[in-house]
Amino acid sequence: MAESSPRRKLAVILATDVVGYSTKMEENEDQTLKNLKVCRNIIDGLVEEHHGRIFNTAGDSVLVEFQSAVEAVICGSEFQNTIKERNNSVPEEEQMEFRIGINMGDVVIEGDNLYGEGVNVAARLEALAQSGGVCLSKNVHEIVNKKTDFQFHDLGEQTVKNTVVHAVDVTLDGTSQRKLSKPTTEQQSSTEKPPAIAVLPFVNMSGDSEQEYFVDGITEDIITNLSLWKTFPVISRNSSFTFKDKSVNLKEVAKVLGVRYVVEGSVRKGGNKVRITAQLIDADADHHLWSERWDRSLEDIFEVQDEVSASIAAKVAPSLSGYEQKRLERNRPSNLSAWEEYLKGLRYLNERGRTDHSDPDLEKAKQHFDKAVEIDPLFSETYAMLAFCELFELTQQITNDREKTLNSMHDYSQKSLSLDSENALALNTLSAFYSFEGKLDLGMDYAEQCVRCNPNYPFNHLRFGLSLNLLGFFEKSEEPFQKAIQLGPLDPELSIFYTGLCLSYIGQKKFEKALEVCNKTINLVSTEGRLYGFKAAILGHLGILDEAEVILNKYLEARPNLKTKEDFRKLFLRGPLADIMIDGLCKAGWQPEYS
Repeated sequence: MAESSPRRKLAVILATDVVGYSTKMEENEDQTLKNLKVCRNIIDGLVEEHHGRIFNTAGDSVLVEFQSAVEAVICGSEFQNTIKERNNSVPEEEQMEFRIGINMGDVVIEGDNLYGEGVNVAARLEALAQSGGVCLSKNVHEIVNKKTDFQFHDLGEQTVKNTVVHAVDVTLDGTSQRKLSKPTTEQQSSTEKPPAIAVLPFVNMSGDSEQEYFVDGITEDIITNLSLWKTFPVISRNSSFTFKDKSVNLKEVAKVLGVRYVVEGSVRKGGNKVRITAQLIDADADHHLWSERWDRSLEDIFEVQDEVSASIAAKVAPSLSGYEQKRLERNRPSNLSAWEEYLKGLRYLNERGRTDHSDPDLEKAKQHFDKAVEIDPLFSETYAMLAFCELFELTQQITNDREKTLNSMHDYSQKSLSLDSENALALNTLSAFYSFEGKLDLGMDYAEQCVRCNPNYPFNHLRFGLSLNLLGFFEKSEEPFQKAIQLGPLDPELSIFYTGLCLSYIGQKKFEKALEVCNKTINLVSTEGRLYGFKAAILGHLGILDEAEVILNKYLEARPNLKTKEDFRKLFLRGPLADIMIDGLCKAGWQPEYS
């Protein structure tokens, strides 16, 4: 009698294991097994709650079968969140971190066990997942994306152990929006592309929390100086500062930020003296390339920062030229107190609430920048920051006098450029001014200039993309928005970069992609009323009218003075994109008054 062929079925498979399990077992086997048992009890309960079945366990790994992709992803996400809560409440030696991969595919049934490609791909995805993360196959994502409120990050096709999988991360607290290179081109990328560098927040060794602003300023200044180099990309300040006050593994940091080199250091300030230490590390090779210490009086602080920046740059880019060295020589305030006021203003600006109509920290930032100008009226960067604050007063709908705010933004930008003709931030805000005024060609000219002056500042690529959008070059605008996201993957302003990408998709009439990005943006910052206007317009174009009406009402509540189409153009800026948006809002149910 012929042997019957194996039974097969379609199943959703969840695979998980412990990060660094072998090392933990070597260090303390009894404690590790005890911790694993506690965590196994957690996953056992969640699997039962979500109607799954554990069909295989080996050491620290667990394989689970689900009938529903939605329940598998919910179970995996709840498990990671529960483990994170547990880790926050127990000593370090009792903490555990897990990776989870979820796939839907064909499996072979053998008794109570399952084998085959469906299980193998789940294991590959688990290996690809980040610590504390959940990584999905594309087919699972396509199902879950339509039926849940989870946010996702597409990693594209990845090669793991000779298997090509299209992987998608679930966005969870504590995980990053990483960008993985394809293993098949990794060697080529390392030789053909300049290495990226991240400067981690320097440690305050002074024992005085009041000096945090000073130490942060040292770090920010080094980032700013290094960002002026065109020879290698520098990760933005806001992304680097997500690791402030955290004990980090440099290899993990490098992987998350997509860099090869990491700079770390410390600052000890006492009286009129300061000691700065810095070291440059090749994170790929786990090798210290360079370290140095500076003991200086505070009168020399600006020269010290230039010296630190130049030394780091010389190590990362041996092809340093005299012309590029001059790009590191920024204007400095002649009075240290002016610089300290500038640093305090910068801190309030970075930590502001980003809320519509009122933002107290934005006002405090302006006050400190004003004081810096009073002390040293020749400090170019302070005027640029004041212009930047005026821009946020416009976009956050705080100003009660639009024309006055626009004029202030223009005057501060011009004053900054009169002191430093290559101040990239001033060029950026001047581009924004001309865009608001409807002079789109001039706006584009200044956007191109700010990118040339500092190609590693995410906001410059954002401004360039926005200028392209306003001129109707929607397909071309995708690249600068993606570049901004790449340079600032953990930036608190990340929502603005995604907003630009959303507008690019709207302009291209790729409304389904626009909706996906818009939802991601709202998930990052739910306080910005304009996002609901974008979403209402997108839903209107997609014909999802019931939801469009709800979102439209929410938008109009946030914009009570929006009555006519011209009102919208003043809010949103002129150009072909405004017409597409207005058309979508009208399809969503908006009935503008005639002006």
